[in-house]
Amino acid sequence: MPAIMPVSTLRSYTEVLEDVRPGSPVFLTKNGHGRYAILDMADYDRLVAEQTLFSELQRGRMSGESEGWVSASDVRARFSGRSSDAS
Repeated sequence: MPAIMPVSTLRSYTEVLEDVRPGSPVFLTKNGHGRYAILDMADYDRLVAEQTLFSELQRGRMSGESEGWVSASDVRARFSGRSSDAS
């Protein structure tokens, strides 16, 4: 179950931070609405890495749609060191 606390709880921030663990962020509310999330650094790093991956995948998809796709045999040839004509 997620830890949800009012932002005023930060007055004793050490108690709040004790509840933050990998995979278990603490969510802070302001005026009864979700406002902030406190994450473990491992979770934050994972989110940044996922965002970077998705961004690069999107770039690749857009490149394929605008410049054309590369065939599977061309990819195999490129990474095996052979030319695509040898396949």
